[in-house]
Amino acid sequence: MPQTSTQVILVNRPTGLPTSSDFEIRSQPVPEPAAGELVVANLYISLDPAMRGWMRDARSYVPPVGLGEVMRAGAVGRVLASRDPNFAEGDHVSGLLGVQSIACVPGKGLRKVDPKLAPLSAYLGVLGMPAMTAYFGLLEVGALAADDTVLVSGAAGAVGSMVGQIAKLKGARAVGLAGGPEKCQHLVNELGFDAAIDYKHDDVKAKIKATCPDRVNVYFDNVGGELLNIALTQLAMRARVVICGAISQYNHLEKIEGPSNYMSLLVSRARMEGFVVFDYAKRYDEASQQLGAWLSAGKLSYRETVIEGLDNFADSFAKLFTGDKLGKLVLKVG
Repeated sequence: MPQTSTQVILVNRPTGLPTSSDFEIRSQPVPEPAAGELVVANLYISLDPAMRGWMRDARSYVPPVGLGEVMRAGAVGRVLASRDPNFAEGDHVSGLLGVQSIACVPGKGLRKVDPKLAPLSAYLGVLGMPAMTAYFGLLEVGALAADDTVLVSGAAGAVGSMVGQIAKLKGARAVGLAGGPEKCQHLVNELGFDAAIDYKHDDVKAKIKATCPDRVNVYFDNVGGELLNIALTQLAMRARVVICGAISQYNHLEKIEGPSNYMSLLVSRARMEGFVVFDYAKRYDEASQQLGAWLSAGKLSYRETVIEGLDNFADSFAKLFTGDKLGKLVLKVG
């Protein structure tokens, strides 16, 4: 078993977009696992927008990452040693393993994954938390019905790309908001969206009207800001607005821009609801089985942007906010 772990440590609360100066890379001894713990060699680490919120010292749905602590992140890896009877050496697991090469963590909260069914990195995207977020957010919070029109922002990302595909599988229409012609073509040509809107170049409001002639039944929001404001004006009666994230706002230095068009909820008798996928932890197996069945049947497509090396963490993480990636962003442990 390796004697040391390479770890990415949060050393500053970022101001605006996180940079390499907000982190340190340290080498630490790997402890012997206590009862109920595992030692896991991380193979792939998930880079997600939620991690930006975890860097803030502010009230949230989980405590912030402490200064001097390993940066929190989902990951998938191989068990090197186990003192949890539910896991054995050689098993592959996923969970909150942190941005590090070797993790010593409790077995509780980890899930076994099978590399024979799908590439290990897929358990961080199409078979992982992003897809589960899309699954529960759309079907439970969004209360999707057949023939609904679903509009999703951040549609070329890990969550948004799954939202559109699940909507189609359930008989709904899917329209995606994405940045640039390449991403929009990807949505329509590869993922099967009915239409895509390039928020960087299109007249967004006019395009929503054209592609959603019966207005929007479910708006699944990953972006916030002005896109949310515009979408609120295009809601159908009894529409549902699902607040999953607001990546356009996460690096604001001052106040967050909230929706000024919220009275559209009254006019449309609509509702807007936030959620966190952890709320559905007891139903992860249900989502995993359905997503796995769809993937095995060739009904789900996905893309990954994979970058190698823990020393590239800060630059890689920034791609979530610059848009310089397609699909799920993954850091491969070198």
